[in-house]
Amino acid sequence: MQVVFVHGALVRDGQWWWEPTASLLRERAGVESRSVALPSCGETTPEEARGGLAADAAALRRVLDDVDSAIVVGHSYGGTVIAEAGSHPAVAHLLYVSSYLPDVCASQGAIMSTEVDPVTVADTGDGMIGVSGYDAASFGDRFLHDADETIQREAWDRVTAQVVGAFTTPTTAAGWQGVDSTYIVCADDRSTSPTLQRSHAQRATRSVELPTGHHPFISRPDLVVEQVEALLRQSRRRGRVGS
Repeated sequence: MQVVFVHGALVRDGQWWWEPTASLLRERAGVESRSVALPSCGETTPEEARGGLAADAAALRRVLDDVDSAIVVGHSYGGTVIAEAGSHPAVAHLLYVSSYLPDVCASQGAIMSTEVDPVTVADTGDGMIGVSGYDAASFGDRFLHDADETIQREAWDRVTAQVVGAFTTPTTAAGWQGVDSTYIVCADDRSTSPTLQRSHAQRATRSVELPTGHHPFISRPDLVVEQVEALLRQSRRRGRVGS
């Protein structure tokens, strides 16, 4: 069994974001983690990047093709990537963190349009958009207020522009349907409103609320690992053991 992490929008370097939890999970459960490089965030090639959401979903499917069994973690926009990736035989469980379980024909932009205080973005040219009006301090206050300043600065260094198609392309699949899933509601989130989170959490098999901001796998990896360990125990009881 492995854990596959799909990071959120407008950032890069998923392994850095997930590493506090990956390290603790490795130590406590002997489970390895992998992150998905999202083309739309410029993590692969310019040619792939133009594929937007579809390219991100294809990247996830390629990672899953290399594992026998996986818990797939979708953070924020990562949940939309999971939806578009559709069903895959390697998926043992889906774990959503302040994320989305969109219907077919929903776009990330349409989902976010329901937020009362959406994150401000602007056109950066060449079909890309990026966060607008933030610096390291204000970004940290909104997205990582429960992490220390050093982590906030390192996170700001990983903010990036993203292809607009990641936000405007409607999904063609709903990969969360028919799969056992858990939703972590981040009750102190200043980015994705807890109200919107809870509406999507109703679509998951089960949900749990944690007293954290938008990135609990950084600020409280112990709480996230507890949830993953519970899923591992559940999987073992069902006989889903793999690499």
